Amino acid sequence: MNRHRLSRLGMLAAVLVSCIGCDRVTKSIATRTLAPLPRQSFLGDTVRLEYALNPGAFLGMGGRLDPGTRFWLLVGANAVVMAILGYVLLVKWNMARLPYAAGALILAGGIGNLIDRVSQNGLVTDFLNVGIGPLRTGIFNVADMAITTGCVLFVWVSWRKEEPAKATPSPPSAA
Repeated sequence: MNRHRLSRLGMLAAVLVSCIGCDRVTKSIATRTLAPLPRQSFLGDTVRLEYALNPGAFLGMGGRLDPGTRFWLLVGANAVVMAILGYVLLVKWNMARLPYAAGALILAGGIGNLIDRVSQNGLVTDFLNVGIGPLRTGIFNVADMAITTGCVLFVWVSWRKEEPAKATPSPPSAA
């Protein structure tokens, strides 16, 4: 195995271990300490800590589906997508660094939430909410932050590549 591949796979392992580990620890702390408490507000209500078990996906989407359909969509489909993404990251280890990092973050967050769904009967532990006044995020967790960061990074890299090339002035003609 060459050195570049080893370092790339090491980065993947570091992202997975750190993101999934942080996600698991924070969800465990939230379950123990926030579940019995009402919403906690900090920094003039900019940050809220509020325990919630989310049956849905992003912003609760799919939360009202019947449990069987929801399980297959949010556990089964997620597991397939994470397996495919993991396979791509292992096989295409030599892709550009930023898209690789974006994929690693999305994989880590997806696995973090998948662990919750499998171990908690389809539910995900959420506990963070930020905003100003009525402009607020939904309640989220560390895995959601990894997924969001990975998606934003991937879109940014893709957008950056598609910028039109700047016109270079042509040399004066000798006519």
